[in-house]
Amino acid sequence: MSVAATGFDIGRPDLQVAPFKHILVDRCLDPHAETALLDWFERDAPWRLVETDFYEQYEFSLFHETLPPAVARLFDECAMAALRRQLSETFGVSFTPRLNAIAHKLTPGQRIAIHNDYLVGEETHRLTVQLNRGLDVEAGGLFMLFNSFDPTDIHSIHRPLSRSGIGFAIGPDSHHAVSRMHAGERFTIVFSFYAEPVDF
Repeated sequence: MSVAATGFDIGRPDLQVAPFKHILVDRCLDPHAETALLDWFERDAPWRLVETDFYEQYEFSLFHETLPPAVARLFDECAMAALRRQLSETFGVSFTPRLNAIAHKLTPGQRIAIHNDYLVGEETHRLTVQLNRGLDVEAGGLFMLFNSFDPTDIHSIHRPLSRSGIGFAIGPDSHHAVSRMHAGERFTIVFSFYAEPVDF
């Protein structure tokens, strides 16, 4: 079964190296899967508010909840193995079987401040898939990549276009943030991948 048949498909995106290794994918989710996810996220998903020193958002693990049938197929073992294989080929690394998938929701007033997600021994690569009902620039929720930890040192800004994806390698310099939400709801699915240790 191909990854496209299960919903997620990053295709063959160009790997960009500045300000750190990342990919931009215009469409990495089919429209039927988008509808199933948005309908569930807006009505019945088990959101829990999480607050830390640099963000406030709603979230839950997609691997630890009972999912509706139309959504469950997107995260079954076959689909996740195919997605892992695509990311492995794109970034040129081998991943362990370990994989996490967390759903996030930002509402007006919430944001994610600049950070890098780097923790020794933890995730090494991430794919964020964006979902919403057509947020415009004025709604906020813009994904930003930075050249440094300086919040004024912006490399690029990306609108939260539904079904688009941003993947990147996590390291000390993988600084990114999400601007404050002003209207609507911004949903994302965050996949965490873990590279096999490299022997020298």
